[in-house]
Amino acid sequence: MRGLSIDQLRTLVEVIERGSFSAAARELNLTQPAVSLQIRELETRCGVRLVDRIGRTAVPTAAGRDLVAHAKRIGGEADLALAAMRRHRDGHLGRLHLGTGPTVLAFLLHPVLRGLRDEYPSLDLVVTTGTTSEIVERLSTNSIDLGFTALPVETRELVVTPVRADEFVAILPETDKDIPAVVTPADVDQRTLISEYQPGDRCRVSRAWMRAAGFQARPALVFDSVEARIAAVAAGLGMGFIPRPVGNEGPSLAGTVIRPLDPPLIRTLGLVQRCSKPDGFALQIVKKAIAMLSNIEGLDDEPRPARPNGGGLTASKPKEFPSPHGLPTGPRIAAHRILA
Repeated sequence: MRGLSIDQLRTLVEVIERGSFSAAARELNLTQPAVSLQIRELETRCGVRLVDRIGRTAVPTAAGRDLVAHAKRIGGEADLALAAMRRHRDGHLGRLHLGTGPTVLAFLLHPVLRGLRDEYPSLDLVVTTGTTSEIVERLSTNSIDLGFTALPVETRELVVTPVRADEFVAILPETDKDIPAVVTPADVDQRTLISEYQPGDRCRVSRAWMRAAGFQARPALVFDSVEARIAAVAAGLGMGFIPRPVGNEGPSLAGTVIRPLDPPLIRTLGLVQRCSKPDGFALQIVKKAIAMLSNIEGLDDEPRPARPNGGGLTASKPKEFPSPHGLPTGPRIAAHRILA
């Protein structure tokens, strides 16, 4: 059987819905003989009768009713395909939904978003924030197209591309006594710890840092935003950790003191997407733009499956350079991959 004609299927739908060849001809801006010819050709292709005439009314046969149901779905998909092509013709790239953390959005992504808006004004980019666990869940349900979040991610249906590794620094109230030049796990154990809210065990990076030195991380206060944590530290409620970019470019640090950590505590950020997600043009350009934030040397650009056992990256301490808040800025972080 030769392929079905979308035009003939549309004609069949019009004839059946209007109950008349002449009414369908008027709607389709065709002559009645042209409509009759399309129906005859469609019946020939299918090898069955599709329309019966009862008086002046056109009614479907059993086969005709079945084909009309398929024809409506096919016509709807054809309309969507044409609409997509019109968007490409007119320069519209479509919509991409990005999920990221609020801290990453506030202190890393704004320049990227400005660049995408300027270079691709027809791209509809929707950005929502959440924890790593929430972003993984939204990716798993296909609610978002791409995640840019802290690693590791431990779901086999997702693929991960590491992008950057940032050191954490300690932030302490300036009213504290005996503030060390470098903060160690032993120093943290003697102070009240203010932590970031993450459901489940997502704070395991800082906990592992403490545990490696023989201490347990016991946050006394938990806040869901970096601004709130900084304000709590400035108020003398305790100490905390913040990523270096927040200390360099973030909110006012008045009332606080920043110190490096020894040993260094590293957070790795990566792009995460479903393994089965096709790389459309919009997804490609957003991934490429975010990849420009990379500060990791020695890594290939190939994505890899998320590791259920939490394999990730460690990074050596970067060189230190002055910054507006007296923090080291470090140009790039040399990293090596750990295979779990």
